[in-house]
Amino acid sequence: MKLPLGQFFVAAALLWLTGCASIGPPLPPSLELPKAPSDLRAVRKGDKVTLTWTIPGRTTDRQRVRFLGETHVCRGLEPSLKECALPVGDVPAPADFAETNRSSTKKLTASFTDTLDLNFEIQNSLGSATYAVEVSNRDGRGAGLSNQVHVPLAPALPAPKNFGAQVTAAGVVVTWTGAPLSIPLPNPVRRSYRVYRRVEGGQQKILVGEQEAGSGGHQSVTDQSFEWEKSYYYHADTLTVISQAGRPDISIEGDDTSEVKVFAHDVFPPAVPSGLQAVYSGPGQALFIDLIWAPVTDADLDGYNVYRHEEGGAAVRVNLEPVKVPAFRDLQVVAGKTYLYSVSAVDLRGNESGRSEEARESLP
Repeated sequence: MKLPLGQFFVAAALLWLTGCASIGPPLPPSLELPKAPSDLRAVRKGDKVTLTWTIPGRTTDRQRVRFLGETHVCRGLEPSLKECALPVGDVPAPADFAETNRSSTKKLTASFTDTLDLNFEIQNSLGSATYAVEVSNRDGRGAGLSNQVHVPLAPALPAPKNFGAQVTAAGVVVTWTGAPLSIPLPNPVRRSYRVYRRVEGGQQKILVGEQEAGSGGHQSVTDQSFEWEKSYYYHADTLTVISQAGRPDISIEGDDTSEVKVFAHDVFPPAVPSGLQAVYSGPGQALFIDLIWAPVTDADLDGYNVYRHEEGGAAVRVNLEPVKVPAFRDLQVVAGKTYLYSVSAVDLRGNESGRSEEARESLP
């Protein structure tokens, strides 16, 4: 039986609709609001506060960020910021953000350095600054503030002046001129200079000494923990610690000095031996002369050289290799003669000390 033409089109339309998937309600358009960063970090050094954070790659509705705008850097004195009323700075979006965020899974980071005004530090010396950032889209709209971090505001001690380092027999002597403590701070305050060393080609810095900061003037630290025949870089910074009753201490690092390079070349001989005594073997024994002296305590001592001569003659070394202990027996002696002895100390790099005072001994 044939259907009328009108009923045929109605049936065909129903069949087509029942064969298609159901259509849900339309999704609202993305607001393109970048998610607020949650890993804001702050490091203070001197009067500089460096903030770093991860640039959000997703929006609040989990879409990939396509259009990134400026990031506002917010600072306030209240413990918790409610809004970014007056930013202390703005960070533009990276020029290649859209391409990088679309084609890579690598996270992008941003940073900003805030310079603290000295008067602001003095007026709030026992307080802290609260920082946050707010990332906006290209229309200037954001999803709110990031996590918030706190930075102490007490003034840092200036870096020392006239910083230098010199290699000596006692070690590397590091010197500087301290700054007068002209900015008073309430509560117990400890201020000090710290000296660091790193080996050439390395990045690890090692604390080699610390001196309390006073009213200024010449100060020094002697580093004895290095290795000879290596190059090192030295620098110093300052540390201000403010103690507060019932609360954690406030610690603030000052600026670094410029690095000073030294080559620890050992051209310094050990100490001169002392207390040399000479005693012959005695009657009825084979002839020899025993020598003893006080030991030299240099850490890099390799041994001793023994010198002998007769009256009016030139001193000659009688040992082939460095003597490892502070004693020596001379078997090459002749009855009826008088010998004069001296000893020197030798280090591992062949530096030889001066000779000791002579000891005289006669054989019957």
